[in-house]
Amino acid sequence: MKVQISDIQDMIYVIRGQKVMLDSDLAKLYEVETRAMNRQVRRNIERFPEDFMFKLNQDEFDSLMCQIGTSKTGRGGRTKKPLVFSELGIAMLSSVLKSDRAAQVNISIMRIFVKLRSYYALEERVDRKVNQLERDTAQVFKVVFERLDNLESLELNKPKRKKIGLKSD
Repeated sequence: MKVQISDIQDMIYVIRGQKVMLDSDLAKLYEVETRAMNRQVRRNIERFPEDFMFKLNQDEFDSLMCQIGTSKTGRGGRTKKPLVFSELGIAMLSSVLKSDRAAQVNISIMRIFVKLRSYYALEERVDRKVNQLERDTAQVFKVVFERLDNLESLELNKPKRKKIGLKSD
């Protein structure tokens, strides 16, 4: 199975302010069973602090299940709350899952995370430039309206001139 970048991007979620991937999605990419992967993680739990991996709470689990549209419990749906892995946790997985497939998948995932970071950095720069442009434009319009107000007040203060030409009685 060749790993497609678009497939990996669709598996990245933002939970607790971190970009993470579900254990089941990672297991699918690594071509291992989710429970086997999680067993390896539990055997090496000291390698996975809270910022590398965490278990979803019930609210996060319910919200995520609504987003990804999994079936109900008892109908093939997931019964246990999943583990989610941050970028650092995914990198650590390659040392726990010692296979060529895990190494190749991790390389692809790390490349996606790097692209996402550069995309977000570019988006932030564009936002700053747009905000600066809005501020500059607002200042320009303020000056233009002040000048128009000054011209209008000058027009009102001018003495009225007599009209030249024939007058009709």
